[in-house]
Amino acid sequence: MTRRIVLAILALICALLGTVVIPLGLITAEHDRQDFRDQAVSTARSLASVAEQKVGDNQGGAKLASSIAELRDYGDQVAVYPGAGNRITGTGPPVAPASIRQVLAGEPRIVRPSGSNLLILMPVRSDESHRTVGVVALFRPTGPLSHQLATLWAWLAAVSAAGLAVGALIAIALARWVSRPLSALEATARQLGDGALDTRSALRSGPNEVRRLAANFNTMAGRLEALVHGHRAMMADVSHQLRTPLTALRLRLDLLAQDADEQGADEIAGAQVEIARLSRLVDGLLAVARAENVVTRPVPIAVDGVIRDRTAAWRPAAEERGIEVTAGCPGLVRASLGDGHLEQILDNLLANAIDAVPPGGHVRVRGTAAGPVTSIVVEDDGPGMSESQRIAAFRRFFSATPGGSGLGLAIVHRLVTSNGGHADLSDTPGGGLTVTLQVPGVQQDRGTRRATAKSS
Repeated sequence: MTRRIVLAILALICALLGTVVIPLGLITAEHDRQDFRDQAVSTARSLASVAEQKVGDNQGGAKLASSIAELRDYGDQVAVYPGAGNRITGTGPPVAPASIRQVLAGEPRIVRPSGSNLLILMPVRSDESHRTVGVVALFRPTGPLSHQLATLWAWLAAVSAAGLAVGALIAIALARWVSRPLSALEATARQLGDGALDTRSALRSGPNEVRRLAANFNTMAGRLEALVHGHRAMMADVSHQLRTPLTALRLRLDLLAQDADEQGADEIAGAQVEIARLSRLVDGLLAVARAENVVTRPVPIAVDGVIRDRTAAWRPAAEERGIEVTAGCPGLVRASLGDGHLEQILDNLLANAIDAVPPGGHVRVRGTAAGPVTSIVVEDDGPGMSESQRIAAFRRFFSATPGGSGLGLAIVHRLVTSNGGHADLSDTPGGGLTVTLQVPGVQQDRGTRRATAKSS
């Protein structure tokens, strides 16, 4: 943000300098050139007045020679031409006879560049007859003018550079004044999102709008902390209040079952089954509530290791039902998740898959890393789900398996989305259900990548 603000201000300053300094330099340079020409013409006109006596009646030669010598000291060169003939006095490069005849024919004056000089041809007119009797040629070096113009542009460039430097310093200071509080507020928001609910912004500097934003953020963070803590406390109370009577009820049914006859024992057994189902339902609801209100800091998780551990833990239960559970990861696979979340996710997915797959079926778990995303896939060859069932599968209490609580996929969905991931259901080729999870990955360092490449 700082760079964008500085670049925008510098671009504005450059545009302003370009629209002011360059036209000012061009106008001033043209004024200096015109002033240089006007002074040269005025000097040539004065010389023409002095040269009139020399050309007209061959008098005033000493005065003309003195004027020519004085101009020579300043670098000018002067030549006087009577009629169209050779010059009668002065020095300087030769002038084309055609130009002299042009002035003698009535041209008031000729001003044009001649090499590194400015050439002025001024007619010499007689005071008595008012005829043009000669021509004064003044060669004035343009070096001083070029130096003056170079100095002008150098000063304008220096002023522009100084203005640009001052503007850059002001832009940097302004950008930092605006961006530093926003960066600090961003870091505070990141800490809050990572689970530090007691995080507050201590912002006391920056624009008024940013300070008001920080104050509103602190208000929001306080209300969020109170809401989460209150919800957690309520979940703990509900857990205690529900589990205690359920446990007492189960014990009473166990005591009644000891003295009941055969018909009564069957009824009590059915009630015990319902009590167990109610206990599982309460545990599932509490798990969903915890998943919805989880706010934990993500940590690097070895996905390949967790997949191996959880498939090994569920393999005995699957083998009892004649189901094969396999796992596969191409090398080191890592993800950024809350501590223990991947274990809960895989436990729920494996439990659902084993319940749904008939004997002789297969459950396959694999993980792959692709840049910033890690994919975890659990696929089975069970009955699968219809399209309408897949749409509703992540809702609470929806179950495609008879007798299921309908909370396993809801817990998976809440845990995955709370970690910034995405869950998707699709058909397994050949029949069955495939659950694809995409969660934030962890960038491997060079040493880890080299070690992985060697091991593979």
